[in-house]
Amino acid sequence: MPRTRKINPAEAPAIQTAADHEEESASGKTRYAAPALDKGLDILELLSRSEQMLTLNQISRQLGRSVTEIFRMVVTLEQRGYLVADNDHYRLSLKLFELAHHHQPIRSLVSTALPHMRELANRAMQSTHLTVYEAGRVIVVAQVDSPERWAFGLKVGALVSLTDTASGHVLLAFRDEAERAGMLAAHVRMDGEQEIETAQLMRQIEDTRKRGHSRMESRQIRGVINLSYPVMGANNRMLAALNVPYIERIDKKVNPSLDEVQGIVQEVSARLSRLMGDSSFGS
Repeated sequence: MPRTRKINPAEAPAIQTAADHEEESASGKTRYAAPALDKGLDILELLSRSEQMLTLNQISRQLGRSVTEIFRMVVTLEQRGYLVADNDHYRLSLKLFELAHHHQPIRSLVSTALPHMRELANRAMQSTHLTVYEAGRVIVVAQVDSPERWAFGLKVGALVSLTDTASGHVLLAFRDEAERAGMLAAHVRMDGEQEIETAQLMRQIEDTRKRGHSRMESRQIRGVINLSYPVMGANNRMLAALNVPYIERIDKKVNPSLDEVQGIVQEVSARLSRLMGDSSFGS
């Protein structure tokens, strides 16, 4: 009778890995494939890139799948709160943003920034918001209103364009060329976004990098001047953009001027950079 060797438990992972490798080599596919998960992720990624709500037929056509294949997945994603339906059209909800917001790095950034953003708003008499780059777009992760009777600001969770906003230019400017190229390749156009030639965009990004900030008239709202400064982390890593959409009072009350507000934003962004681990930026 042939003798069999008893397998030591410590050897099991290596043996299993070898078996997996042989199976993958033979079939060309991983044995851990999850087609249903792939289908759900394809739907989420498609809707994240879409400027408009899509119907089931549009989703199936763009994914190259039948309506029957994706119907149950779309219903499940809607029931779980990842999709919002309106007259048989679907879009992403903010649930993915909420999940990301609970991710430790974002939570740490926001909790560190908020007290200083409140100080900025009170000193500048302007609203302020903090933005990060995410999947081809810019997303607002924190916001503080002006202490004035009225305020102009962006809501937490709002998505803004990467290429025609001050915060987008800052988020692009303080990254290396490879990262920047990847961000631009993934760029998702926003509703109403203005066209900009690549050469012009590159000049604006380079100018932003040289000056250390962006100061530009809003391309969305007349009368607003957008100020944006980088918040850097350890190893000079780009984390976020600190922004003020400056609006000017025209009555007799005297508030800080545009130049004065810019100085405050610069000061607070440099302070946040140091708090987030950067040892050189803004020094």
